[in-house]
Amino acid sequence: MADVLIPSLIDAYARDQGWQVREDAEGFSLSRSTGAVQLDINLSVADTNVAFDTFAAHEADVLLSVRELNSREVSTAEAAGLGRLDRAPQARILALDALVPVVGAASDLTTIDMATLTKAFSGASDTFNVITAQTLKGQLEGFEDRFMSPFGLAVAAETFTVSDLQPLLGELSISSDHLALVPYGQTGTAQPLALNGPCGLQSRPAFLSLKTEDYPLTFPMFLYLPQRSRHPQVDRFLDWMRSPSAQLVIRRAGFVDLAAVPIPLADQGDRLAAAISAAGEEVPLGELQRMIRVLSPQVRMSTTFRFEPGSTRLDGQSRSNVMQLAQAVRDGRFGAKRLMFVGFSDGRGPAEANRDLSAARAEAVRRAVASALGGNVPTNVMLDVEAFGEALPMACDDTIWGQQTNRRVELWVSEAD
Repeated sequence: MADVLIPSLIDAYARDQGWQVREDAEGFSLSRSTGAVQLDINLSVADTNVAFDTFAAHEADVLLSVRELNSREVSTAEAAGLGRLDRAPQARILALDALVPVVGAASDLTTIDMATLTKAFSGASDTFNVITAQTLKGQLEGFEDRFMSPFGLAVAAETFTVSDLQPLLGELSISSDHLALVPYGQTGTAQPLALNGPCGLQSRPAFLSLKTEDYPLTFPMFLYLPQRSRHPQVDRFLDWMRSPSAQLVIRRAGFVDLAAVPIPLADQGDRLAAAISAAGEEVPLGELQRMIRVLSPQVRMSTTFRFEPGSTRLDGQSRSNVMQLAQAVRDGRFGAKRLMFVGFSDGRGPAEANRDLSAARAEAVRRAVASALGGNVPTNVMLDVEAFGEALPMACDDTIWGQQTNRRVELWVSEAD
């Protein structure tokens, strides 16, 4: 974030404003041709815990983090007078990244299940020797929080550790039993592994699967703001970060941006095949046909909404998606369109109850977007809801992460009637 993404965004913002950028050891100064400084941005890179402590002590104006703050940190920040950092607009998503399981290029392995992956990182595997890099500590903390801690597991302290990514990839190339997690787009010559489940569904790291959060190891890059007034220039820079220009910069920097992109139904063959395979007494053919009738005139957008485990509260990425979508509606990018929030569920429990639950979640997202618009939905934009429960699984319900992946609200768009 500090080496590539933020400098790229600062440079692009300055060009948009007709400013000049001067970089020194402490950060960046943005100024006009007259030499008058408009904005100073100082960057300090630190261990995740150290960075948070600095922020909580009111010694920084913005906290950038490669993992979501945990409940203890949120409480500490609130006690320090920074406000609730788990709520929009104080918590924003700047871009998306992911962790990808990789092995050496000579390995015949192409998939791995989450149980095997977490077992290996806990140090309890006889099959793999795990390598980690010090520079990936923040991402690995996020992996531990989401996929290991709920089962009483932790990343083993004795895990073979190297300094940064390049030595890690070098070690992978010379050993067949090494396993690592590396950022999306930085796998080098290593062999990426898809995540598989007991039911046979697989999840592969790809641009669209990260955008939709269908790939479970997607990790948002967070930007946290204290609850206090800021200089107007700072707010303008932060608002610009949601613009199409900023999203293009994020993509070019090698990360996944937040801009919604269309996914036509014709490009979703794997999803439809999974739905047909899973159909049966609970989800009859008639329900699948109804789903196709409703969705075929529309286009799915990559914006997807998910909820915190065991909660009806939107997760961090989805709260940011609400703000991003509201801004796009406000800017007129969905003029004369019908936005349909389509709810889906996991397959646990009766199908009818799941359909009702997915409908309630779809309605919750619709209300959240309307609220983000201040209740002022443009007259030429329609917000609608639909639900199909467990009819379109993305992952296996045999796993907790699979259930979480399946519980979602998708955004589908068509011309307004």
